[in-house]
Amino acid sequence: MQLRPSCECCNRDLPPSAAEARICSYECTFCAACVEDRLHGRCPNCGGGFMPRPIKPSAMLTRHPPSTERVFNSQSCTEPA
Repeated sequence: MQLRPSCECCNRDLPPSAAEARICSYECTFCAACVEDRLHGRCPNCGGGFMPRPIKPSAMLTRHPPSTERVFNSQSCTEPA
């Protein structure tokens, strides 16, 4: 799992321990507020639903570090067609 560092919609930081991180089956990453308030539970990239992103134990982050690639597209803040 990539553990992307930010919300693709609002660019909010989502560290590996963020309980408010949500992902779809393709690991598109958004914050809970954007998923609920702007996207209404549907991924704008693939149309799938979201689930809470699992929190990787901190001891495993050294061996399997989170991604540093920020994916930000403010146009993704609209509902999927």
